[in-house]
Formats: sequence, C-alpha cells, structure tokens
Amino acid sequence: MQVPSTGTIGGAPYEIVGHEMQAVVVHLSAAQSVLAEPGAMLYMHGDVTMNTGTGGGFMAGLKRSLAGNSFFLSSFSAATHGEVCFAAPYPGTIHPVSLQSGEWLCQRHSFLCCSPEVTVTVALTQRLGYGMFGGEGFILQKLSGAGEALLHAGGHFIRRDLAPGEQLRVDAGTVVAFQSSVGYDIQMVPGFKNVLFGGEGLFFVLLQGPGTVILQTLSFDRLVSRIMAQAQFQQDKTGAEVAGLGALGGIVGGILGQ
Repeated sequence: MQVPSTGTIGGAPYEIVGHEMQAVVVHLSAAQSVLAEPGAMLYMHGDVTMNTGTGGGFMAGLKRSLAGNSFFLSSFSAATHGEVCFAAPYPGTIHPVSLQSGEWLCQRHSFLCCSPEVTVTVALTQRLGYGMFGGEGFILQKLSGAGEALLHAGGHFIRRDLAPGEQLRVDAGTVVAFQSSVGYDIQMVPGFKNVLFGGEGLFFVLLQGPGTVILQTLSFDRLVSRIMAQAQFQQDKTGAEVAGLGALGGIVGGILGQ
C-alpha cells in the first residue's frame, strides 16, 4: 500500500522525504505545534522554538519511561512560521495514522511525533503470553485523542485491514502498531521440525480483527541482535588470530634460541 508523502498533523502540513531512511518535514504557522520524542529532531528553520516537558504531568512521563521511551516530550511551535524535521535513529519508513476512528497501540521505538491533541500514555498487554514472548515486553504505548500521529517502521511497512474474526500470524517483533479493536495473543509454532529448523522461534504473534495492523520488515531488536552477533564473531576471530600469532611467535622464538 502506497502511503501519501504529504498530509497534515495538527493542521500543519508535512511532507515525507527519502526512501529507505525517511524523514518528515513539518511546516508550522502561527499557533501551530507538534510533539515529538526527544532526539528525533533533525533541524529547525525559521522562528521555531522547542520546549521540553512531561507532556501531561509527572505520571504521564513516568508511564512513558516504563514503556521504554523518554520521560519527556518535546514541543515545537512557531510564532509566525517555520519548519521542523524529524527522523528515527535507524533505517525505516514513516506511516501516518489518524486517531479519529479510535485508539492505537504501538510498540516501543515506533512513535515519532504527533499533534498536540494526541495523548501518549502506556497500556499493559492484555495477554500474559504476549508480554513474555511477543518480543516487546508487557507494556505498549497508547495513542489516544482526536489528532494525528506519525509512526516509524523499521525497513518498509505492511498495512493490513482485518475483517471481524480475520486472523494474521506474524513473527514476533514485526508488529509496529494496531488499532485497539484488534485482539492479540501468542500462538506456538506448530510442528517439532518447524520449531527446531524453521528459524522463526517458538511463537507467532496472533492478531485478530476487526481493525488495522501495521507491520515492519526490519525488526529493531532483530537488527540489534544481528549486529551484536557479528561484533562477537569479529571479537572471537580477532582473539583467535592474536592467540595464533602468539603461538607462532613462541615457536619462532624457540627455534631462534637453539
């Protein structure tokens, strides 16, 4: 599904730029503002000012920090006009969602920015199994209100609109967000050989409609695990090479000493 590259957030027009590593440029006029995760801002232009706060009080900030995100939210506003640009810290694409039709639940790392009418809080997972094996823990971010938000998906995104009772089984860690009307749980991968050799782990995330689901092709946790595995391989390889050189040096030294 092709996502529009332009739209509005809190009345302010925006444009999504780039391909595999997208950013969003929001054009602010007087009395317009946008909220974002601290660290998401790339640049500000014009008379844009930034104000960092808890975005709803101490408890709101505490709840967000429990979800794995920042305690604070940054607000960007313009006295007359200006623009502010946001991007996530890893490769991916940006997807707009409207909260006019209901709340959305998001995994950590996926929220990028939103209009001031949106409240960013947390929601405990409804299923114990999802919290233990769903790849993202027991706490999800909850977006509510009557505004718009922009979410970041690792790699590219896949959007599916599920009919009532329609089910979708996905790999753990690939879920970016889904409407609160979507049911979610964990299902064990069937078949002994599938578990041992399928490479998909022990569990699927089971999503059931009605509602919209957004998936990502690049899981942040999977990306981190691959980088760590490669770093460990390089470290072990370097250690083995150093040990080999040490042994060779000992042999050469022994020969020369005779």
